[in-house]
Amino acid sequence: MKIKNTIYKHFFIGAIACGCLLTACDFEEINEPKYQITADDMKGDNFNLGAFFPQLQDIAYPAQENNYQMNENLIGDVYGRYMMTAGKWSTKNFAVYNAPEGWVKFPFNNVMGNVYTAWNEIRKMTGGEGVNFAWAQILRVTAMQRLTDMYGPIPYSKVASGELKVSYDSQEEAYKAMFIDLTDAIDVLTTFVVSNPGSVPMAQYDGVYGGDFSKWVKYANSLKLRMAMRIRFADADLAKQMAEEAINHTLGVITANSDNAKYNYAKGNPLHIMWDSYSDCRLCADITSYMIGYKDPRMSKYFQEATIGEKKGYFGIRSGLNSPGTQYSTQYSSPNVVKEDPLYWMYASEISFLRAEGAAIGWNMNGTAEQFYNDGIRLSFEQVGASGADTYLANSDLKQADYEDPNNSASINAVSTITIKWDDAASAEQKLERIITQKWIALWPMGQEAWSEYRRTGFPKMFPLAQNTAYGNLLIANRIPFSADEYLNNKENMPAAKIALGGEDNYATNLWWDKYRK
Repeated sequence: MKIKNTIYKHFFIGAIACGCLLTACDFEEINEPKYQITADDMKGDNFNLGAFFPQLQDIAYPAQENNYQMNENLIGDVYGRYMMTAGKWSTKNFAVYNAPEGWVKFPFNNVMGNVYTAWNEIRKMTGGEGVNFAWAQILRVTAMQRLTDMYGPIPYSKVASGELKVSYDSQEEAYKAMFIDLTDAIDVLTTFVVSNPGSVPMAQYDGVYGGDFSKWVKYANSLKLRMAMRIRFADADLAKQMAEEAINHTLGVITANSDNAKYNYAKGNPLHIMWDSYSDCRLCADITSYMIGYKDPRMSKYFQEATIGEKKGYFGIRSGLNSPGTQYSTQYSSPNVVKEDPLYWMYASEISFLRAEGAAIGWNMNGTAEQFYNDGIRLSFEQVGASGADTYLANSDLKQADYEDPNNSASINAVSTITIKWDDAASAEQKLERIITQKWIALWPMGQEAWSEYRRTGFPKMFPLAQNTAYGNLLIANRIPFSADEYLNNKENMPAAKIALGGEDNYATNLWWDKYRK
């Protein structure tokens, strides 16, 4: 499938930016309804419409503490091997594939309901056209891309009717539809930005970029690049096309930390509640073993030290460990997150690592793999305020450390020998492991992205689970099962959804884009 050709739109935008003369026919497209700038688009007090955008932003990357816990912390943070479920949930959770049914269905039910309640109202008010609808489409894709990467097939293209009990798109169909929606939204917002420099008509409803649509365009292009790389091993031609469109767009992608997507939720960073008020999460042994082995200066920015017996340090707990209970598991280190910290959606460092991977396989990323790899490390250090990036990235000796459990119950030898310094003579496999390992460290604490990158590439190498499960050698889940409520409420469409999944509705079935791992 070839995604809609946007070359003429991009030419038009670039011509305006360069002050070029346009012929009469070049104006036909901007005069289409979806490109017109209405009075409502330019008003800062459009409350009826604007009131729905905070709801979309709250759920696009779930910010409310219970939503964050159920959508991100208990799933992505665990499968991304950043954190381990602690306390009373340490024996029944996603890590060992026996999560309570309420946990399994929560993300689908919660996100679908909240996204489409707001999105449908915006669609009705805007007629499905214009600048504000384009912004809503970017937020919709943000949420739905996360959802499909949890479950696989989801309702997407047919939800535009306003009805949620519709047939599912396969994940391939969902991704291709999202690429079209994202590209159209980028075009609409870019035209607005070029025609109205400095205008922030929806600033009071925007908790991420303060109404700056030029930054939303960079974010959307960066999301397009993230999605393109996600499908690299499933549809190489489409992935390359989408990635190069994003990179070579007039406004481009996120390249500086000042453009990072971050949301300042009114009640504070929800991860602070997870480790502090709830005491439900502690660090995972995988992330601590790599960063200890690399003597990574970011550790003090990411983690809190813990004292266990006479030992003091950064202590992670083995994923899947059947701990004796809350008093045991909560001894381990906590994330170094305070209430005032923003909730990040996307970092400049991630985009640089995406470009490094693209350049390494010959895509036009406007630079070399080594350049973007080094920039990704530097940007990550800069973002968290750590020093010593150049010394770190020049080291060619340090490797993942053996994991030494301070309670002597689950120690294990290192599973990776990948070093830090870029080696242009390394094999393609070694280059990929090096990029993804450093990207994984830089992505902290965006657990779902870490989980997706592991599923997509098999890197970084992870420790085996600390207990046996019903899934044998399955190290990390490939997906989570469909919502049980859908089998009751949308039962006429679920047989086709299972066919679109291409396997059993369980934790082990691979997603469409998950085709690389050995």
